[in-house]
Amino acid sequence: MNTPTSDYLIHQAVYAKKLRPLLPKKAFEPDSSKLIVLLVNAAILLVGWGIAAQLDHWPKALLWLYLPFAVVMGNCVITLLFVGHDMMHGSVIRNRRLVRVITLFSQAVLWMPPTLWKHIHNQTHHNRTNSLKDPDRNFLYREPNSLGKRAQDIITPSSTVTVPGLMLGMLTAWSLYTLRHVIAVLFFSQKECPHVPAQVTVKPAERFQIAAEFAFIVVLHLSLLAYLRFDPIKLILAYFLPIGLGYGGMIFYIYTNHLFCRMTSINDPLVNSVSLKVPKFFDLLHCNFSYHTEHHIFPGLNSDYYPLVRESLAKLYPERMRYVMTVKEAWQLLLTTPRHYLTETMFTDWNGIERVSCPRLIPSSENYRQSMDKENRGTSCIGTEKIAKPSSLVDK
Repeated sequence: MNTPTSDYLIHQAVYAKKLRPLLPKKAFEPDSSKLIVLLVNAAILLVGWGIAAQLDHWPKALLWLYLPFAVVMGNCVITLLFVGHDMMHGSVIRNRRLVRVITLFSQAVLWMPPTLWKHIHNQTHHNRTNSLKDPDRNFLYREPNSLGKRAQDIITPSSTVTVPGLMLGMLTAWSLYTLRHVIAVLFFSQKECPHVPAQVTVKPAERFQIAAEFAFIVVLHLSLLAYLRFDPIKLILAYFLPIGLGYGGMIFYIYTNHLFCRMTSINDPLVNSVSLKVPKFFDLLHCNFSYHTEHHIFPGLNSDYYPLVRESLAKLYPERMRYVMTVKEAWQLLLTTPRHYLTETMFTDWNGIERVSCPRLIPSSENYRQSMDKENRGTSCIGTEKIAKPSSLVDK
């Protein structure tokens, strides 16, 4: 009896090998023009804080006039993350020392030490996406009921989340993500930290580097608060509001990236990742971050070329294009599925009562299965994997 296509995974390297000849050479060259984008958004933040320093001279009745600027500053926070993200992948500039210096400042508003980000995101998340080793995955139902797991249950979009919990998560999830991984690296070096889904391993010298970077970030934030004279009105309008809006916009994208996808032991981006359809205006503002699956195929690609990657995927793998979703579709799936893995293909809630299969993003066409068998022949060690029983990953 033939096995349906949905029982097969295709490794990221196979997609990359097939797609690379279809992309221009320029797509793989660094795009230093995004430094201008970063500098412009950083300058807007600095101007916003400069204006905020004078808010005590404004009539109270006119303080609302600062709100539009706070919204613009919130978008700058989002853009700083996305440009810094691309820079850390080498798609903006290739000078490692310069990248480290720039991202130390650009990611400071996000409380993210660049060295920690390199280990969590570049080296681990991208190579082990939605596997047991992925620090960005959902917690397993069988894992200890730690504070980190409980926080995920309360604030992450799911079928059981409350409206207050979801709103709280939009504002704080990024901060909690950074904080718990900083704690895991700095204070749980000799044992597993229960507050993260998967813990990265760093060398002692790198641990010191992460601690130093985080201390520098703390000093920057305290300096900003002191510049605003710890004035409650200034802090609300120019610090907490724009940063909260920025974190909310970031996590809006990030929540959809992988959370309702199944776990995979073979890194298949079209199965364990999701891309969004958003208005072109937002793609322009946010460096095509909505093309997340395409990014997982080519992490170091100039983000301007992600639309071309999607077009090429549609030609080569038309039956696997269900990874592209509208925002409405993605959020509906987030809000109708629990957030803990019972098995690699099934979600459950905190109490293990509700059970929902992970949405299928790949087809079950027999003709397509045969074509993929032919295409991937000889690449079975990294190309395709016949998935084992549903409990194979989570029971290891």
